[in-house]
Amino acid sequence: MTTPVVETRRGTSPVILGFPHTGTEVPADIWARLNGTGKILADTDWHIHDLYDGLLDGVTTVRATFHRYVIDANRDPAGASLYPGQNTTGLVPETDFDGNAIWNEGQAPTSEDIVARLSAFHAPYHAALAAEIERVKAIHGVAILYDCHSIRAHIPFLFEGRLPDFNIGTDMGRTCAPEVETAAVEVATRAEGYTAILNGRFKGGWTTRHYGKPETGVHAIQMELAQSTHLAAEAPPFAYDAGKAERLRGHLQTILERIARIAPDLKP
Repeated sequence: MTTPVVETRRGTSPVILGFPHTGTEVPADIWARLNGTGKILADTDWHIHDLYDGLLDGVTTVRATFHRYVIDANRDPAGASLYPGQNTTGLVPETDFDGNAIWNEGQAPTSEDIVARLSAFHAPYHAALAAEIERVKAIHGVAILYDCHSIRAHIPFLFEGRLPDFNIGTDMGRTCAPEVETAAVEVATRAEGYTAILNGRFKGGWTTRHYGKPETGVHAIQMELAQSTHLAAEAPPFAYDAGKAERLRGHLQTILERIARIAPDLKP
């Protein structure tokens, strides 16, 4: 790794932005084991940390710099599936989102590799995230984790049809107060030219479900954006479209500002 495993930017807002999937760093020994498909790193949440940059004053950010093919920071460390019975990728993926193998033959990660990567990558990310949640909660009496994601809008291996633009996940309302959910849903559903859904194909990943305990003053919500909303094309080189992004950023800013404003009313 040429950069720290986790990048943290501390702020004073009650809102924390989590970025588990924007990293593209892969240690050299792991990179050598990826095949040509894997080295495309197609399943990155491309440019999401840039998309949210500067949208909310004083926001705290916690970002994993390592790629999800090293280990997925948004998966249960015990390896349990987020969506039993549905196609998905695991703690250390064996395939990409299209179901194609990403490792050279005979070089897929072993159980020993996974244990080592949990210690070196997954655990430090969540230690940093948990520390910021506790710090922010100590300041405000409440902390709101907004977990930032993106995915291609059309992936037949994972879901039928085309994904809505805004995919809001709260594990069926379990991970945050209704006010937090409503703030995101109202802005997203009223955004002209966009589509939105609550707890559709993506109901919130392990991070959202693990930390979101409203009764303790910690609320969590996941926003999975279709990459067609901010990329020039959902294909290599996955270039950022500044015009699309600027239009989208206005709606994201409104969501974050509304969530931050209601935070004082959410103290347990």
